[in-house]
This record gives sequence, C-alpha cells and structure tokens, in this order.
Amino acid sequence: MRKIVAGLYVSLDGVTESPENWTFPYFNDEVAQAIGSQMAGSDAMLLGRRTYEEFAAYWPGSDAPFADAINGTPKYVVSTTLDSVGWQNSTLLRGDLAEALAGLRQEPGKDISITGSVTLVRSLLRMGLIDELRLLLYPVVVGGGRRLFDDAGDQVALKLLDSRTFGTGVVSLTYEPAGDRREAP
Repeated sequence: MRKIVAGLYVSLDGVTESPENWTFPYFNDEVAQAIGSQMAGSDAMLLGRRTYEEFAAYWPGSDAPFADAINGTPKYVVSTTLDSVGWQNSTLLRGDLAEALAGLRQEPGKDISITGSVTLVRSLLRMGLIDELRLLLYPVVVGGGRRLFDDAGDQVALKLLDSRTFGTGVVSLTYEPAGDRREAP
C-alpha cells in the first residue's frame, strides 16, 4: 500500500511560508540528499489549491532542476474552490477526500508526496490521513509568515521515526501518527 508523505521546510518559529527567502544559506549536499530521497520515493504529488496555483504558474515554463520530473509527475489537487486544473498530469479530487485518498493508496506505485500545502497538511494530519510527516527544521527564526500549526484544531500525537542533524544545523525529522488514528476506508 502506498503512503501519503508530507515534506515541509520549517523555521524554528514554525514558519513554512516563502522558504526560498530563508533556506538557501543552509543548503548543502545533506539537505539535497534528503530532498532527493523524498522525490525518488514518490511518483505522485498531492497539492492544496494555493500550492497548486503557485506551482502551475512556475514549473511548466521552467528549466530549473527537477522541472521535468515535477511536470511529468501525476498531481492530485485538493480544492473546494477550483472547477478545473490545467497543468499537465493534474487531477482535481472531488467528493469524499478520505475515500479518494484510500483509492490512491490502493493503486500500485511509490509514495504520494505533499510539498508545501500547509493547510492541506494540517487537515490531513487531523483526519489521520498522513502516514509520515518529514520536516526539515532550519536554524532560523523568520519572525512572520504562515506557520505549520495554528491555534485551531485538535491535538495530534506523533511518533518520532528518525532524526538527523546536518552540518549546517538543519535537522531532518520524520514522524508518523502515534496511537489510535482514523484509518481511511
């Protein structure tokens, strides 16, 4: 069965917004390997509306590293406001999200990766629909911006599966939901 794996960059004060403004000074081969490992372990992406729109505006015309891989990867978009998705290999998920994700998990393939999409990650964690949460914790206090967790919602217990500290002070943390969690149908 495929796993749903969320990978996020997080500052010490919990900010996930605009990582391009605060992660580059800490980028090294270890960080690149962690990112590459998650990409290699997945063959589909799950995106929220905001991240989908940002990615769809940037990646189709990009010659940046990973552009071909990202453009060619199947993308599943979770949105209650979009009527259609035009970026190649994109599918809008409609109806019961837990049921749709259960169906995707049953299909053959690698992990389904979530990049960015903080609102979606929060929701799926609370619903018990994320199998792993992989955080790259950066040694910087950003001071403002969207945070991974806000004050709303229920407590979610996590179990640490792995932690590694990189030479630049970035800490790679991998968690899974702990205890009882709702299983997708």
